[in-house]
Amino acid sequence: MERGGIKMNWNRIKLFLPLVLGTLGGFLYYNFIGCNGSCAITGSPVNSTLYGSLMGIILTDWKQVKLFFNNSSRQSQAGTEKGEQK
Repeated sequence: MERGGIKMNWNRIKLFLPLVLGTLGGFLYYNFIGCNGSCAITGSPVNSTLYGSLMGIILTDWKQVKLFFNNSSRQSQAGTEKGEQK
């Protein structure tokens, strides 16, 4: 039972990992490479961080996201059906 819970948590982590890494990458890019206010994206830590998170979202495997949420909704529907049958 616990193995299934660990696998479910790892699947959730894999979904949000590109977003977190993109956000971190955007901030680090601003911190080490960014310019002094004249650039639209890298001139501000907020803009650079948001741009990095957008890149992380774009690089996310959307097929996995769709499968994850379809499986979650099916499991919740199965749980409600079991409750109705009792």
